[in-house]
Amino acid sequence: MTLRFYDTASAEVRDFVPLIPGKVSLYYCGATVQGLPHVGHIRSAIAFDQLTRWLEYRGFRVTVVRNVTDIDDKILAKSALSFERDFEEGPDDIREEEWWALAYRYEQAFLKAYDTLGVSRPTYEPRATGHIPEMHALIQRLIDRGHAYPALDDSGDVYFDVRSWDRYGSLTRQKIEDMQGAPDADPRGKKDPRDFALWKGHKDGEPTSASWLSPWGAGRPGWHLECSAMVTKYLGTEFDIHGGGLDLRFPHHENEMAQSQAAGHAFANFWMHNGMVTYQGEKMSKSIGNTVSPAEMLELASPRVVRYYLGQAQYRSVLDYQPTSLQEAAAAVERIDGFIARAVRTLVGADGGTTASYGFASYGEVPDAFAAAMDDDLNVPQALAALHDTVRAGNTALTAGDNSAARTALHSVTDMLRVLGLNDVAAPARDEQADTALGVLVEAQLGARAQARATKDWAASDAIRDTLAAAGVVVEDGPDGASWSLKRG
Repeated sequence: MTLRFYDTASAEVRDFVPLIPGKVSLYYCGATVQGLPHVGHIRSAIAFDQLTRWLEYRGFRVTVVRNVTDIDDKILAKSALSFERDFEEGPDDIREEEWWALAYRYEQAFLKAYDTLGVSRPTYEPRATGHIPEMHALIQRLIDRGHAYPALDDSGDVYFDVRSWDRYGSLTRQKIEDMQGAPDADPRGKKDPRDFALWKGHKDGEPTSASWLSPWGAGRPGWHLECSAMVTKYLGTEFDIHGGGLDLRFPHHENEMAQSQAAGHAFANFWMHNGMVTYQGEKMSKSIGNTVSPAEMLELASPRVVRYYLGQAQYRSVLDYQPTSLQEAAAAVERIDGFIARAVRTLVGADGGTTASYGFASYGEVPDAFAAAMDDDLNVPQALAALHDTVRAGNTALTAGDNSAARTALHSVTDMLRVLGLNDVAAPARDEQADTALGVLVEAQLGARAQARATKDWAASDAIRDTLAAAGVVVEDGPDGASWSLKRG
C-alpha cells in the first residue's frame, strides 16, 4: 500500500508518509459564516471527508480540524445593514441582528448542510473569536523576528512584511514584483502595498463588541492570521495536511504559509486543494444568475444523490453542473440501491433472518481496483467504476443463483459506500415491519403481472407496472423474472 497525494507546494504527486506513524493530522478551511453555504463550500467539505474516511480505512487515526471564521469585514458589513431575508418569510420582515448572532445563525446552517450530506463532524471545530490570545502571541513572535510591524500611521493595524520573507510566493510560484495588492485594501500605514494585515485596528462605526484589547490597540484579527493560530493550537507547528478550495491558494494560503514559516514553524507537509464547481462550463455567479445552491439541489434530489454528484469527480478537477447532473447521479444511485435491495431480498429468503442482518456493517476488504484508485490521489471516478463493476457482478451472480458470490458483492458494495460516505447521509428512519409489508404487496403485484404476461395480457401487465411506477417502485425484467427497487432521488 502506497498512498500518493498531489501537493500544491511542490506541484507533484508525492508518497504520503505521516509525520507520526499511524496518525494523520488534517486541517481544512471551513466556513466564513457571512451567508448561507454555497455549493463550493459543500464540495470542499465532501472532498476532505472522503480523504478522512479513506485514511481511516487504511488504518490511520485521523485528527481533523475545520475552522469557523466568525469575524470578518463582510460579517460586520452584513450585520450593519440590519436587513436579513435569507431565513425570513417576506421582504417586509426587517430586523436588527448583532454580528455575532448573524454569524452563529449561518454557522448552524452550515452544520445542517454538512450533516444532511453525511460530512463527518471534525475532531475540533474552533471559532476564530475563541483564539485571540494565540493570535496575539503569533503576531508578537513575528514582530520579534522582524517579519511584522505596527502600521506607520498609528491606526492600530499590524502588517506582515512580505519583503522580509524571501520565500513569499512559493506556494503559488509567484514573484512579489508580479503581485498586486488586494484591490480593496487601504495602502496607508504599509511599507509595501502587498503587505497584509495581521491585526486590524478598531474603526469608527464598528461595534465595540467586534474588537479586543491588544498591545497594539483595540481591534480584531486578520483573516489569514486566524488559521495559522488555530491550526498551531490543535495540531502543533508541523502537521500533515492543510486543505481547502482552489480559490484559497492565493492570497489566503500563501499568506498563512508565509507568516507561519516566518514564525519558525514547519507548518503543513502537504497542501491539498479541491477544484471549483461550474455551471455549464462557466463560473457560478449571482450577478449573472447561474448559481445553484445545496438547498436547491436538495429540493431536486435526495441527500444521497446530491452527495454522489458532489463527490463523484476527482477532487482536484472542475465539477461542472448541468441541468441533467442530478438525474444522472440519481440513476447511478438507483442502480446501486436496486442491487442492494434485490440482494437483500434474495439472501434473506435463502438464509432466513431479517433485512437488519444485512445492514451496513463493515465486512472486510474493498476490491483491489477500488483501493488502488483511492490510494492514487483519491481517484474517485475510478473508485466509482469499481463500485459499479461490483454491482454488475452482483446482479449477474443473483441471476445465476450464486448466492455466495452475490453475498460477497453485497458486502464489497457496502464497504465502498461507507468509504465514500454514501451510507451516512440524512435519511428517514427505516421501519422493518413496513419494509416487509411493502415487499409482500409488491411481490404479489409482480406475481399477478407475471401471470398476465404468461397469458399475453399485455394491457394488464403494463397497468400493473404503471401502478407500481406511480408508487415509486421501479420494475426491471430479467432472464429470471422481474426484480424491483424503490426509486431514489
